[in-house]
Amino acid sequence: MLESAIKIPKIAPIEARLHREITGTVKSITLSRSATGKYHASILCNDGIEAPAKPTLITRVAGLDMGLAHYAIKSDGVKIANPRHLINASRNLRRKQKALSRKKKSSANRRKARIQLAAVHERVANARADFQHKLSRAIIDETQAVIVETLKTANMMKNHNLARAIGDAGWNGFIKKLEYKAAEKGVHLVKLDQWFASSKTCHCCGHKMPEMPLNKRIWQCPGCGVEHDRDINASLNIRHQGILELQAAGLVVSAHRGQRKSVIQTVVA
Repeated sequence: MLESAIKIPKIAPIEARLHREITGTVKSITLSRSATGKYHASILCNDGIEAPAKPTLITRVAGLDMGLAHYAIKSDGVKIANPRHLINASRNLRRKQKALSRKKKSSANRRKARIQLAAVHERVANARADFQHKLSRAIIDETQAVIVETLKTANMMKNHNLARAIGDAGWNGFIKKLEYKAAEKGVHLVKLDQWFASSKTCHCCGHKMPEMPLNKRIWQCPGCGVEHDRDINASLNIRHQGILELQAAGLVVSAHRGQRKSVIQTVVA
């Protein structure tokens, strides 16, 4: 490994743009080529630093409900706006796709049009990954335990009206980023069962509604009369269930139960 080049067996050093300083012992290098012809090297290093121990006394717990109207809803009432990277780029993608379809097969112009289309998809993927990295880092840095749902997006995408938006959200990629960042910082990450009814259960009295259609964003509990914002109520239920699972694992959680009127929170970007 040179200062600004990567050396792999049997070929000369390859000039590289290193986006961070390499620390520790290099264990492996994985080379990949993108659809636009760019080459990337993923370098695995062992820095010799042990991951911090996870706390046994937990005072800061965050519940996360993933959504489409808002990307993530936290149990403190904060709603993270959904950037909709693919949907916002759809007009440009459609234009590039039409240009590609008009080009003669196997021609140089078709190859150029294919690379232009691939470049738009690459920018969308990079923007999504950047957003997820920044959001997951902010969440991990401010909590000791994060509670999320186990999402089966393959089943959810069978709804053709929502499939594109669900694919654009990339929830599984976001949760994977949360997972390894949590392990790196010694933060507990709890994944709840996919069948946990977070949206249609009142977080105040535990009353469970028989049905909760997607278009019903505000609802009033018939058991205790409290009016709920659907998403914030779900995030509070996720947080409470996660606390129960942490306590069942023998950990001490001193976080309070959460706010009562979930509907009064303001929406922030």
